[in-house]
Amino acid sequence: MDSALVSVGLPIVLVVIMFGLGLSLTVADFTRIAKSPKAVAIALMCQLVVLPSAAFGLVLLFDPSPLLAIGVMLLAASPGGTAANLFSHLFHGDVALNVSLTAVNSVIAVGTVPVITNLAIDYFDPGGAATVGLQFGKVVQVFSIVLIPVALGMLVRRLSSAFADRMDRPVRIGSALTLTLVITATMVDQRADIMPNIRAIGLAMVLFCLISLTVGYLVPRALGVEGRQAIACSMEVGIHNGVIAITIAISVLDSIEMAIPAAVYGVAIFPLAAGFGWLVTRRRAREEAAGSAVPHTGQRNDQRAGP
Repeated sequence: MDSALVSVGLPIVLVVIMFGLGLSLTVADFTRIAKSPKAVAIALMCQLVVLPSAAFGLVLLFDPSPLLAIGVMLLAASPGGTAANLFSHLFHGDVALNVSLTAVNSVIAVGTVPVITNLAIDYFDPGGAATVGLQFGKVVQVFSIVLIPVALGMLVRRLSSAFADRMDRPVRIGSALTLTLVITATMVDQRADIMPNIRAIGLAMVLFCLISLTVGYLVPRALGVEGRQAIACSMEVGIHNGVIAITIAISVLDSIEMAIPAAVYGVAIFPLAAGFGWLVTRRRAREEAAGSAVPHTGQRNDQRAGP
């Protein structure tokens, strides 16, 4: 894109967002995974294997344009977003696990995003691979705008945790407002090309939101992860960092069309995550109520059966 607001503004906003993430992290957040290795391993399996596979299936089912298909896969490869921590807190998940997963995912994404995106480009748009592929220089660019700001934020917290605490809220608010401005301006400027594509990919992205949240909860539960950690996994797996996908699509791959799936997803995920969290917490409350009622029933039966 030729607009300086997009080509310069989006990477700067992402750097600020990732720096803000770093302000909230410590080395302990990475080492904490040793306390919940099972939950972490299952969540990462869902994030790195199940979701890209589900996204690929949706793309084959809905058959969008090649660039939209690549955008869906780029979003599926992106790590969990920082909003996952907030939603996990709201719905009584294990927030410490969320923070650890976000930290680990941010590091892993430096390698997985280019790999999955390149595979998508080779499959859906092989003729354009030479012009939009993630070559080594662009992998370095992804590394620079994702991982380095996180490391700098962590360094600032290590040097002055009080300063990091004071800056955390202003950085989050400022980056969110700036991001909203940049994305809105981009969408308005490109609205003639964007609207038909939104109609083409909208339903697929709503389904992807629901699949992500459901897989993130049911798979850990089926494999024996307790309820609070399963909620944390659901929010981490379900709420992707669409900012990374949008920034890479527009600033690295120079394609507004590739950014549309992440933009649609960003609008849909928050009400869907809120509704999903509400349903899960209600279900847990009913299960806990039923579980606590069983001993009392048994006790009454024992009393009737006694002499």
